[in-house]
Amino acid sequence: MSSPSGINHTIITLEHKSQRYDADLLRNVYCLIQVVLSGPRFNSVADKLKAGVHVEVEGFLSLQQGRNGQNRLVLHAENVELKT
Repeated sequence: MSSPSGINHTIITLEHKSQRYDADLLRNVYCLIQVVLSGPRFNSVADKLKAGVHVEVEGFLSLQQGRNGQNRLVLHAENVELKT
């Protein structure tokens, strides 16, 4: 997928599962979030991403409005590291 300015974007879905203490109670944490990898610097890592690969992503959150008018939270990646 490319932007109107010609920047290549790769869209992935990141699944997070963990357990955290909140008010002294152990809670299960689960979420799915769309991640946008923009530009050629992510080409080599994007080729290695597939279901089940563990990654660490750093970036910023942004509100994105879809074509249907619905808003969703999106993570724009600034760094992606494959974990082994």
